[in-house]
Amino acid sequence: MAILLFVVGLVFLIIGAEALVRGASRLAAVLGISPLVIGLTVVAFGTSSPEFAVSVKSALSNQASIAVGNIVGSNIFNVLFILGLSALIVPLVVLQQLVRLDVPLMIAFSVIVLILSLDENFSRADGILLVVGLVFYVWFLIHQSRIERVEVREEYAKVFGTKRYAKSSWVKDIFLVPGGLALLVLGSRWLVDSTVSFAQYLGVSELVVGLTIVAAGTSLPEVVTSVIATIRGERDIAVGNIVGSNIFNIMGVLGFASIVAPTGIEVSAAVIGFDIPFMIVVALVCLPIFFTGGVISRQEGVLLLGYYMAYTLYLILAASHHDALPRLSAVMLYFVIPLTVITMIIVVLQEIRRKSGGSIIEK
Repeated sequence: MAILLFVVGLVFLIIGAEALVRGASRLAAVLGISPLVIGLTVVAFGTSSPEFAVSVKSALSNQASIAVGNIVGSNIFNVLFILGLSALIVPLVVLQQLVRLDVPLMIAFSVIVLILSLDENFSRADGILLVVGLVFYVWFLIHQSRIERVEVREEYAKVFGTKRYAKSSWVKDIFLVPGGLALLVLGSRWLVDSTVSFAQYLGVSELVVGLTIVAAGTSLPEVVTSVIATIRGERDIAVGNIVGSNIFNIMGVLGFASIVAPTGIEVSAAVIGFDIPFMIVVALVCLPIFFTGGVISRQEGVLLLGYYMAYTLYLILAASHHDALPRLSAVMLYFVIPLTVITMIIVVLQEIRRKSGGSIIEK
């Protein structure tokens, strides 16, 4: 019965998110909002609806480990797995707005989460602070979209062409939104209940299940949306979806979950000591990758996927107290991470030198 509830819950989540995204995206396009803003807000928030529904339901049920694990795990999954997979299919073009504003904000919000978690609890006041920050972020994006400058329009035209989004019947799209939300709520309830049963049966902690199974399951809408957007050439939506989803997970999902939780959301020392810092590192990795050449290459996609596999292996070994865990930790800490940091610094310096040389030649 638990397996059936889990499968049906996931199906409802995916169908509900698809209906919500389709309706909201078309309505936003009819209103004339730019593609990147659609990816950062409507599509991102829509595909993050499963995380929102699952985390809020978990918080109300006093299952804080699933709520926190789902949010942190989803953010790690979004960048390492989804961006890596999308870049592996087609190299992703990154618009300068993401490098200048949205990715630095994603990093800053991730650091704020770490600071707020140091007392091992996300209180109602913390949740209100996060939600208010999200409201200001969305307002700024919409405001910027309305006063979009000529050079921004030229950047879209140069990179993505002048294709316009087709308008559809707004009545149909409006009905898709509440219908999608209803499926999300029902699907999230079944998913959380079945996940708790799995954890109890397997003897695995709710935190590990939340960081892996639930995080990957609730991120399936992001996977489908980003991959399809990449294949169709809507790569601004693919990248914007991931960055926007991560910001919404931190500010919106964690914020609302902290507000509705009866006694706030408790945070374990393991999450504070490893998972949240790893989420920050993953966010930091985005900046040099996005910066260099304005393209996420296939090689960088492979690197991101490799990191996700290593992270998942670490969680499995830690949960089972495997003898290989110390060796894996040593390899990651003293070889893989330093090598990656050095490589990123070299690539960034080369890119700065290339751009400086180009500027001199142009002069």
